Amino acid sequence: MGRLILVRHGQSIWNLENRFTGWIDVTLSKKGIEEAKKAGKKLKEYKIDIAFTSHLIRAQETLYEILRKNKYAKIYLRVHEEKKNYLYYNNINKEVIEEIENEVVKIFTSEALNERYYGDLQGLNKDDMKKKVGEEKVHIWRRSFDVPPPNGESLKDTIERVKPYFDSRIKPLILEGKTVIISAHGNSLRAVTKFLENISDEKIPNVEIPTGVPIIYDFNENFEIISKKEL
Repeated sequence: MGRLILVRHGQSIWNLENRFTGWIDVTLSKKGIEEAKKAGKKLKEYKIDIAFTSHLIRAQETLYEILRKNKYAKIYLRVHEEKKNYLYYNNINKEVIEEIENEVVKIFTSEALNERYYGDLQGLNKDDMKKKVGEEKVHIWRRSFDVPPPNGESLKDTIERVKPYFDSRIKPLILEGKTVIISAHGNSLRAVTKFLENISDEKIPNVEIPTGVPIIYDFNENFEIISKKEL
């Protein structure tokens, strides 16, 4: 039986300022760091085998706070996927490899797990845009399934980059019985939730992923969800 843990990063400094963030690489706010630490406390007793995160620092910071508090994650190493066969041990002595293999959590980063790209809206204040173009249009840009903001991505576009990566890199590990954690973003995690739970296009706009709250799925050998809970 495999397990998947989803965690949306804690509040970022641009979440705090009510800005469209997207792919702009901003850090966590003080509140966001505390949210990440609380998530780490909740997951302290869960043995995490492998971690995935986006290329954006707010998701990575959240993951590191979680792993720092984890009882079993004594060593965690970033994996540079551009290297053939993910040979992140290339420059480590073989005896050291044998010594740390059972203690290390490998961290993979991918642009495929990035937040939805907000295009021309990135950096702009959400309330200012409501005044400029109308609250209804901003709501459509933010919450609709297939209407992108100007020069940006819709949720549908986000799913089209998240799902192939998930199916090729993450799903096989869960089927092996591993516990995998993904520290990512509201929309990239909504994408994962949609195809895992087969949520309709009409209902997915109403699904919200809370910041810093671990969501845990357990699967059987057929990759069917047998339980889901939020911590």
